[in-house]
Amino acid sequence: MTAVPLQTFQAALGKVRGDKRPHLLMGNGFSRACRDDIFSYDSLFGRADFNKLPRAKAAFEALGTTDFEVVMRTLKQAAALMPIYSDLGTAAGQQMREDAELLKDVLVRAIAQNHPEHPNEIPDDEYARCRAFLSNFDRWFTVNYDLLLYWTVMRSEVEPPLQSDDGFRTPEDGVEEYVSWEPENTDYQNMYYLHGALHIFDSKTEVQKYTWANTGVRLIVQIRDALDRGLYPLFVAEGESAKKVERIRHSDFLDKTYRSLVRVGGTMFIHGHSLAPNDEHVLKGIVKSKVTQLFVGIFGDPDSESNREVIARANALPALRSRRRRGSELAVEFYDSGSVRV
Repeated sequence: MTAVPLQTFQAALGKVRGDKRPHLLMGNGFSRACRDDIFSYDSLFGRADFNKLPRAKAAFEALGTTDFEVVMRTLKQAAALMPIYSDLGTAAGQQMREDAELLKDVLVRAIAQNHPEHPNEIPDDEYARCRAFLSNFDRWFTVNYDLLLYWTVMRSEVEPPLQSDDGFRTPEDGVEEYVSWEPENTDYQNMYYLHGALHIFDSKTEVQKYTWANTGVRLIVQIRDALDRGLYPLFVAEGESAKKVERIRHSDFLDKTYRSLVRVGGTMFIHGHSLAPNDEHVLKGIVKSKVTQLFVGIFGDPDSESNREVIARANALPALRSRRRRGSELAVEFYDSGSVRV
């Protein structure tokens, strides 16, 4: 018996209330739709370098998962319990905490090292389908770290046209090898990296975005070179939602991005996101927002255990909204993610 009726993406678009375009929140399914052999958790795990973290790799096997955030969260929880239950005391717990932190670096490198080398590796017809999908929405929010969204919006010679603005501009001191982000440049921003991205770096004095236009060097090459020099992208990869919030609050860029999510209203589509507990802060942001209509994409059999969990978490959001005792009701519906070729 089907857990929930799924409509097509086009049918869901036809139900959007009012005359304003909806907003879009993208999860890992957006990237997997392009290159599942690169962006699935199984693939990232298989390609990751665990030479310096043999215990952490064994933790994946013990937990029966390839999800980096699950292992990071579990290691930190276990570390908190070690002084109570083990005669190893704080030493073992400290090692677990250190491994959990180092796993973030392993994840970043796994994505960077196995990322498509060049935007031309993706055919124009794939860009065209993705641009057509994005053109349905007013603002785009993503929790993905890769370059696919950026490559898509920069492919301006491919129809349909898109108006995109990520808030980055030429630095005040003049042209550099990068562009920088400042809060005062965000009036027209409509593309938001909620958890950072491979090509965005925090230099401590400014947030920088690496570009090809200012250097003539491919982005992925610049990113790998930065990693080799010990520089790491602005990245939110903590295993727990509360820890992600802590990381977000300590970055003006990430905090402003999250507050932009909280401030939107109208209709929102969620595509390729599992609504997992480690992104609870994102769901709370939607609950706090003025969004009144939510369409959640379901990929595959809606009766599968994983999809039932997604559906249950989505259906719980209206009750969370009502408990806030303010704002409008939140209507939740579901659509078949496979009915749109992103």
